[in-house]
Amino acid sequence: MDVRTICLGILTRGDATGYEIKNLFQHDGYQHFVEASFGSIYPALNRLTEEGLVSVRAEAQEKRPDRKVYSITPAGRTAFIASLLKPLPEDRHRSPFVFAMLFSDLLPKSRVAALIDQYTTQAQAKLAQLNESNTQPKSAGEEFANGFGRAIYEAMLDFLKSQRPKFNAEPDAIAAE
Repeated sequence: MDVRTICLGILTRGDATGYEIKNLFQHDGYQHFVEASFGSIYPALNRLTEEGLVSVRAEAQEKRPDRKVYSITPAGRTAFIASLLKPLPEDRHRSPFVFAMLFSDLLPKSRVAALIDQYTTQAQAKLAQLNESNTQPKSAGEEFANGFGRAIYEAMLDFLKSQRPKFNAEPDAIAAE
């Protein structure tokens, strides 16, 4: 999904600032499925506003500049639903960790073990985040996405646990040189 479609989708849930949209990615489990940065969210919101798919209003804040609050328009809702009705692109899993593991035979076992341990810690944190967000009422779609994320991280952690013993720290040929 492109960032414009993602922003429209989030705005179907309610009005939000660009900062709030970014927080949804970081704290509400969205980052497990889609990716967006501040550098891409704000230009997308500007284009959506220019196209009439989103409206924006300024809200005054004390001792701060006005904040821009975005709302989806009826045309935006129609465009969002139309994008969901199109065939979806194939999922892609991009992982620097998996790429490094592809070449783990070239690394000292201690480095590979450290990579697995770091990735395990990250996956545990993301699973905990999904479990925390699971305590709030959700729509059926949100429950599906949250449950899917939990299933992925649980399977990932099981796999990492099963593979970790292969890389117990032993004297490395490279480290001994």
